[in-house]
Amino acid sequence: MIHGSSTFIHVGQIHVDQSPAAISTVLGSCVAVCLYDSKLGIGGMNHYLLPFWNGNGLQSPKFGNISIPKMIEQMLLHGSSPKTMEAKIFGGASMNIGRAETMMIGQKNILVAREILKEYRIPIVAEDIGGQNGRKIQFDLERGKVLMKYASRSDIIGD
Repeated sequence: MIHGSSTFIHVGQIHVDQSPAAISTVLGSCVAVCLYDSKLGIGGMNHYLLPFWNGNGLQSPKFGNISIPKMIEQMLLHGSSPKTMEAKIFGGASMNIGRAETMMIGQKNILVAREILKEYRIPIVAEDIGGQNGRKIQFDLERGKVLMKYASRSDIIGD
């Protein structure tokens, strides 16, 4: 049972909160990075669609290379430090069977998460990534745990 508030995030959103709270989302080929600072009970989750912003238009958190550093920045503003953060990554499924280009999106989304977290020296302590199934996740900031269920295709329309 989650105490406190619960926030659902969509594609291109980032949410950082304090215990007791929960953050949830539904993922297909998109990836969510969950950051947690157990000392402060602060956690954050993002939900991005594509790995890299190509320089056109606005720098949107729909892109992993924009979203992850932005979320880390928000965690720092809440008093956290990369030394006390740990990460969990979810998603990156191959949802469109038969189209090689779209099948790679999930893999590229996973790679960008790993690269950026490595740059910031934030350890990845858990992951459930790739495969063919979407995921529903809920990040419980009171316990620092992520509850995950595999989702059916109808649950992840728009991802």
